[in-house]
Amino acid sequence: MIPGYGGNILRIDLTGKKASASPVPEQWKREYLGGRGFIARAFWDEIKPGTDPLGPENKVLMAPGPYTGQFLSSSGKLHMGALSPATGGYGDSNMGGHFSLELKQAGIDLLILEGAAETPVTVVIEDGKVTYRDASAYWNETTFETETRLKQELGEAWQIMVIGPAAANGVVFACIQHDFGRQAGRTGVGTVMASKKVKAVAVKGTKDVKLHDARRTLAAGEKMMDQVMKQPGFTAWQPYGTPEVVPWASSQGVMPTRNFQTGVIEGFQNLDGPTMKAKVTEIDKGCTSCAIPCGKWGKGVLNGKEKPQEGPEYESIALLGSNLGITDIQAVAYLNGVCDELGLDSISAGNVVAWSMECYEKGFLSEEELGRPMRFGDAEAAVAMFHDIAYGRGFGRILGQGVRAAATHVGLGTERFAMHVKGLEISGYEARYAPAMMLSYLTCDIGGNHSRSWAVTFDVATGRENFDGKAERVIWLQHVRPLFDALGCCRFPWVEAGLDPESYVGFIEPITGMSFTWDELLKVSERVWNLTRMISCRHIPGFGRAFDNPPPRWVEEGQETGPTAGKHFTREQVDDLLNRYYKLRGWTEDGIPTPGKLEELGLGFCAEAACK
Repeated sequence: MIPGYGGNILRIDLTGKKASASPVPEQWKREYLGGRGFIARAFWDEIKPGTDPLGPENKVLMAPGPYTGQFLSSSGKLHMGALSPATGGYGDSNMGGHFSLELKQAGIDLLILEGAAETPVTVVIEDGKVTYRDASAYWNETTFETETRLKQELGEAWQIMVIGPAAANGVVFACIQHDFGRQAGRTGVGTVMASKKVKAVAVKGTKDVKLHDARRTLAAGEKMMDQVMKQPGFTAWQPYGTPEVVPWASSQGVMPTRNFQTGVIEGFQNLDGPTMKAKVTEIDKGCTSCAIPCGKWGKGVLNGKEKPQEGPEYESIALLGSNLGITDIQAVAYLNGVCDELGLDSISAGNVVAWSMECYEKGFLSEEELGRPMRFGDAEAAVAMFHDIAYGRGFGRILGQGVRAAATHVGLGTERFAMHVKGLEISGYEARYAPAMMLSYLTCDIGGNHSRSWAVTFDVATGRENFDGKAERVIWLQHVRPLFDALGCCRFPWVEAGLDPESYVGFIEPITGMSFTWDELLKVSERVWNLTRMISCRHIPGFGRAFDNPPPRWVEEGQETGPTAGKHFTREQVDDLLNRYYKLRGWTEDGIPTPGKLEELGLGFCAEAACK
C-alpha cells in the first residue's frame, strides 16, 4: 500500500444503517492524489445521471489528501462533494480545521454517505467503527448549539461537523460547519447532508499514518514552517487575515457594492483588517499544523446585541458588508455570526439579500411581499431575512432557492441583476472590466466562485483592456490552486505569505514514496478539471458554452463609480475570451472536452458522455 494515506473508503448506507470499508484503489492515488481528486473520481462512479440532488441516490463525499495532518504548514483541509442542489451539476466545497486529520487517523481517505435515514441521526465514527445517535431532538438547533452539545456528550477529543436550520429546511446554499466557524460553504453540500437526515458527523481516530520516510517528512515540514514565517507577506498579512484585501479591492473598483452595481464602497476603511482587529477580533485561530492562523475569533455587535463568531473573512465582508451597503465592521461580523449559526453560506446569503434590496428599492418587490422594507444599509432587515431564509418563511423561502430561481420567480427583468454563474452566486470580486477574473468565474467548474482562479490581481497588473495572456493565466491558476485541494492543504502559505508553490512538490516523495515533477502534478490537476467538466456535462441537459455566461449586468452596464466607471465588456468580447480559453483547453467551441483530450488525460471512460 502506498504510504501517506489512511487506507480505506468508508461507505455508510444510511437507509440500512450499515457500514463497510474497502481499500482505495492504488491507481487513484497516482492519478488523482486525494482530496478533490478522489471526490471527482468517486463522483463519476457513484452518482448516476438523472439523480435528484435531494434524493437518496445523491451522495455526500468527503476526502482528506496525502498532505493532510502532516507536519506541513496549513495541512488541515478536507474536501467535500455532492451533486449540487444549487446548480444541478458538479458541486464541491472544502473547509479547514481539524476534522480532516481525525478522519485520516481513523483510517479513512474517502467517506461516502449514501441513502437516507428515516429519522435525524448523528453519525459517530471511531477508528472506522460506525454507530448512530438519534438527533431528532436537536434537528433544528443552530450549528453552535449542536456542536457544543456533542462536544459535551462525546468529549473534546472528538471532531464534529454539523448542519444548521438552513440545511434542515432545504435552503439550496446551506453549508456544513466545523470547529465553531469553519465552513464547507459553497454549492449546498449541507443541504444534501440534511436530505439524508444527518445532523452531524463526529469522528475520532487513533491510528498512525505510515509515511515513506518519516525523518525526511519531518525535516521538510520544519523547513517549510521556517520559510513561511520568514516570507515578506507573513508579517503584513497574518495579523489581519483576508480582510487585509479590503482597501486594495475598493481602490481598484473590484469590491462588490450594493448588489454589484459598482465596485467601490464609501467608508471601506471601516471594513479593513486593522479596524476589524481593533473592534471585533479577540484571538487568532488556526487549523491543523498552521503557521499563519488566519481565523479571527471575536464578537459581532448590532444595536447593542453581541454574537460570538469567527471572522469575518474578506468574502463575508464583501457580500455581507459592501454588497449590502453596510460599512460597520461590527455589524458585518454580527451578520456573519448569524449566517454561521443558521448554516447559511455567507456568500450566497449576502448575494440573494442584496438582490432583494435592489428589487425593493427599484419597485420590483413590495414591503408586503418581502415582509419588511429591504433597503441597502439596513443590517437589521438583513438579519430578519436571513432567519426567514433559514426557516423557510415568507419570501425567505423563495430566496432560499438561490438568486437564479428567485429572479425567475419574480421576473420583470430582475434576472438582469441576479448575480450568479451556473446558478451559484458570485463571490467577492466585481469583474465586468477584469477579463481574467470574469473568465475565472465563467469557467469555474462549480459556478460563480473565485477560489479556483483568483486572477483579478493579474488583470490589474497587466491591463484590464488587454486580453492577451489572460486565458493562459486562468488555466494555469485553475491547475495550481485546485492542486492544493487534491493534496489536502491550504494555499495561503503560497498566495498570502509568498511561498514558492513549486516547493510543494518536494513533500510528496518522503510522504508517499511516489515521485512527481511539478508539471506532472499540474497534469493531475488538469485531469481533475476535465473530469469535473464532464460530470456537469453528464448531469445538466445542454451543458456547455451557454452555461459559461456572465450575469447580464456585467455586459450591459458599466459601474456607477470608481476607476473603471462606465466601462464593461460586450458579449462579443466575452465570447472571444471563451474561444481563446476553449482552444487552449483542447475543448470544442461549445466548451466540451474532446475525446482526444480525454484520452490524453486518461479519462477515456468519460468520452461517451454527451451533453444532451
